Amino acid sequence: MIERTLSLQQLGTLFDVFPVVLLLGARQVGKSTLARRFALGADVASFDAEIPADAAQLADPWRALAPLSGLVVIDEVQRVPAVFPVLRALVDRPGNAARFLLLGSAAPELSRAVSETLAGRVGTLMLPPLALSEVGDLDRLWLRGGFPRSVLAESDEHSFLWREAFIGTFLERDLAWLGVGFAPPTMRRFWTMLAHWHGQRWNGADFGRNFGVSDKTVRGYLDALTGTFVVRQLQAWHENISSRQVKAPKVYIADSGLLHGLLGIRSASDLAANPRVGASWEGFALGEVIVALDARPHECFHWATHAGPELDLLVVRGNRRLGFEFKLHSAPTLTRSMLAAKEVLRLDHLHVVAPVERGYPLAEGVDVTPLSAVRWNPLARSPD
Repeated sequence: MIERTLSLQQLGTLFDVFPVVLLLGARQVGKSTLARRFALGADVASFDAEIPADAAQLADPWRALAPLSGLVVIDEVQRVPAVFPVLRALVDRPGNAARFLLLGSAAPELSRAVSETLAGRVGTLMLPPLALSEVGDLDRLWLRGGFPRSVLAESDEHSFLWREAFIGTFLERDLAWLGVGFAPPTMRRFWTMLAHWHGQRWNGADFGRNFGVSDKTVRGYLDALTGTFVVRQLQAWHENISSRQVKAPKVYIADSGLLHGLLGIRSASDLAANPRVGASWEGFALGEVIVALDARPHECFHWATHAGPELDLLVVRGNRRLGFEFKLHSAPTLTRSMLAAKEVLRLDHLHVVAPVERGYPLAEGVDVTPLSAVRWNPLARSPD
């Protein structure tokens, strides 16, 4: 088992401030394991809303939770929305002796419940798949993705079989449990099509024509997969500058292992020969950079103009702007698009992230950077 030290520290920091912490992430990403590790040595009571006996207790949340003290863990909390108003009353009691760790796999329902009942009382932590800083083996992580049981499998074939089973179970059972009512065959077809679209700008009209449905319907499919953390939508950055700018988001399968499972990529040789290998590297490296910078969704964008210049990732924090281009090349070179992005967006620095062992400068403020060298320090958050 890989110790997720940073996530454990982040949980502790949030509990220093809030009586309730919401831990979000995809199914099977390691939320329950992290919660158990966090609870070691603590006075803890645990509930799993997918276990019928636990769900029955939580049907009367006041009776189940009011007598408890110490750490209380509720897994798959989106299945028991009645607990949220009760949690508000409990944490507002004078002398409240309980802390609540809530684990969830579906963002929209939880976001609504939290905003309506627990505003100001809850801190939120997003748990991504395992990252390069935790796994250490770039090639294995890129091929298999960061779901623990995939990346830690005995072989690439075992990893692929696990991801194949995960995709099937997620579509046929988990989506319904998470409140998504679309038919599994439809969602499988859509998710597979989206894998071939990985790294491109969203075009609802094209998807709608392929499915014979409206733009609004396919947007619902996209938002359902985004809300369950298996698809990433990277919003476009646009501001009042002279060039006409693209406003559509770019879409990615959120985990490279799931992408490869949907594309039938079983091995490193399959990956190298696949025409989508460059897009796969872009999505994988982009996700790693976001984790390394501890960047929030509202800080991350892509940028493009209809005239041609574009940037894969723009991270905006306060008055700082970092740009990232992702190139699957052993010796990337400077391009006009990079120079245009740096000038128009007023970037503090532009990193060209490539599978190289050592970085080197391309121009003033533009460097080729190994993925392992990207750190959060350039945009580090202040302690407060």
